[in-house]
This record gives sequence, C-alpha cells and structure tokens, in this order.
Amino acid sequence: MPILLKRPEQLRLMREAGRIVAETLLLLQEAVRPGLTTAELDALAERHIRGRGAVPSFKGYRGFPATICVAVNDEVVHGIPGSRVLHEGDIIGIDIGARYRGFHGDATITVPVGRVSPEAERLLRVCREALDIGIEQARAGNRLTDISAAIQRHVEAAGFSVVRDLYGHGIGRALHEEPMLPHYGPPGQGPLLRPGMVLTIEPMIAAGKPDTRLLDDRWTIVTVDGSLSAQFEHTVAITENGPEILTLP
Repeated sequence: MPILLKRPEQLRLMREAGRIVAETLLLLQEAVRPGLTTAELDALAERHIRGRGAVPSFKGYRGFPATICVAVNDEVVHGIPGSRVLHEGDIIGIDIGARYRGFHGDATITVPVGRVSPEAERLLRVCREALDIGIEQARAGNRLTDISAAIQRHVEAAGFSVVRDLYGHGIGRALHEEPMLPHYGPPGQGPLLRPGMVLTIEPMIAAGKPDTRLLDDRWTIVTVDGSLSAQFEHTVAITENGPEILTLP
C-alpha cells in the first residue's frame, strides 16, 4: 500500500479532528477519580465527540463495541469499557479516535487515579518524554525508524521496556494507513519522511518485560508478567517546518 500524503485542505480537517480528540481527553482526564467506572468515561467521551459534530473512530471498527479503549494497570491497549471501577493508585490509559468530515484524529494519555506509587509516576513521566523525543525526530529528511530508535533509547535507559507487538501508523481518511511505525529498532531504516505524511506516534512501554498476551475478550492486551504499562500518543504531521502535533486542544 502507498503512503498517502495529505494536502493542506486535508490537514485542516485533520487538525479539527485532532482538536476534538484532545478536548475529549482533557474532559476525561478531569473526570478520572476513584469510584468511577470505565463505562462512565466511555459515555462522556461519546457525548462530547458527537456534540462536536464528529463520530467516534473506534466504535464498530472491526467490531469494537465502545468509543474509547481503556488500559488499566497491566493492560497495554484495547481494553473494553464496562463495569470496572477505578481505584486509588490505579493508572488508566485512555485512547480516543474521532472522525470529522471524513478524517481521523487519534491520541492517548495515561493518567493516575488519585495518588499512585513513585514507580508508576516515573513510568508515566518516561513514557511522556519518549513520545516527545519521538516527535522531535518526525522531520522531513529523516527515516521512519529514527523515531523508533530515539524512543527505545530513552525508555530502556530508564530501565523500562518497549512493547514490541504494537505499532504506530499512518492515519487520514482511514484510521490505519501505511506506514507502520515500530517504537524500537535501529535508526536510518524505513521510508524517508516527507511533508504531507501523517503518523500516530504512540509508545507503549512496560515497567517489566515487553512480552504481551491477548485476553479472552479478544481485544484486551496485557503484559505477560503483570507489570504496569503506559501509553502516550499524538497524531503528528510531517511539514517543511518540522513536526506538527495535530491532537492539541
């Protein structure tokens, strides 16, 4: 499949989709508290996205039943919201996509539920930093895996591991487009980054080993060793003037 470059008018629509995603994440971040269920977060997200004239990207995608993906503690990605109650000390990843006038935005945050352990705080900080470091490499003239290598170096230097089985990706009219972006590996490989490319950069990291497994619901992916996991993600456009984060409020 070819890599689809976005025209300026398409990037304008993707900025709006990204703003809707970012607004929704802020709304949910403020709502997270002990005693809340993940289903309540999902309902709040769907109301806001639809109220802004957009459609949830994930709901119905390959059969996924909800607006947001949640990932609590050892869950890495793709947890289904439901009756699970959040408790003090949990961490929760919230992944949101929105389609606006035919174009998608996609972003993720991981937030603490009340007061969390110092190790959980450090995991969140390192993952946020890894995303920022990866975005810095998303420049025209670099290779795709320059992003990957920068993320891996930072995460492993902190004593954490990068999940191997899940990737960032191109995004536009389709939620998943080429190229697929690993968050580990040597630099200088993959396609040349060009203005008009739009990628999700979304490091998923674990406090323990990087190995994962799929739960019986056929969606939720967890760490094999039960260690905490975190994810942060932005949708990023490659421009002549450097990387532009599209998922900002």
